[in-house]
Amino acid sequence: MSETRKSRLTFSFLANTLRPVMNLLMTKEWSGIEKLPQDTGFIVCPNHVTEIDPVVVGHFLYNQNVMPHFLAKASLFNVPIVGATLRAARQIPVERISAGASRPLNLAREIVDDGGGIIVYPEGTLTRDPDLWPMKGHTGAARLALQTGAPIVPIAHWGAQEVFPRYARRLHLWPRKKVRLVVGDPVDISDFRDRPMTGAVLEEVTERIMAALTVLVAELRQEQPPTERWDPRAKKQRLTGRDYEDGQL
Repeated sequence: MSETRKSRLTFSFLANTLRPVMNLLMTKEWSGIEKLPQDTGFIVCPNHVTEIDPVVVGHFLYNQNVMPHFLAKASLFNVPIVGATLRAARQIPVERISAGASRPLNLAREIVDDGGGIIVYPEGTLTRDPDLWPMKGHTGAARLALQTGAPIVPIAHWGAQEVFPRYARRLHLWPRKKVRLVVGDPVDISDFRDRPMTGAVLEEVTERIMAALTVLVAELRQEQPPTERWDPRAKKQRLTGRDYEDGQL
């Protein structure tokens, strides 16, 4: 199954609506485009520093003729208009373990076969690191890569947080900001492909993804990353929500 006419029309509408806004808000500098796989779909693992990151990454992929597909909460698909748009664009619902839990995986496989890009934020939420470095990752991207066989492509960006800081309530429009984005080499996980998908394997693959992503972020920032990755659980922080410092886990 290739991208449907409906999905392409939906992407075209969203792109024609959002791209002019993004170009007005910020300049862009993209590098490493040649590292994107050309003969297959793939999983994109970006860093996550602000709520507008999905638009930044989606903008980049769409400009490379790669249709961006995000994992989205299944409940959003029940919201009027929003749900219809998500379904039309073939976004992937993340469901609880249930009789229908295989449907997202089947859709993900279709998207990979169609040459699309599946965007999975390995941190699961905006980084809790005070200096916005990539924090400890979740295993969702690793699991999806091992289940589908899709390549994992780390993509780092820096600058969007100056337009809309983490958990901000307003845009910072002036002066115009620059967003730099770099594509890394696909993460080599060939040594894990034939191993049982245990918790330990998923953790190892996830750390390999986070390490590759951190190198790219350090390259963009021209700074040394911390020697220890930020772990919200160890810091007694909530894993979701903007009030993550309130209360204990």
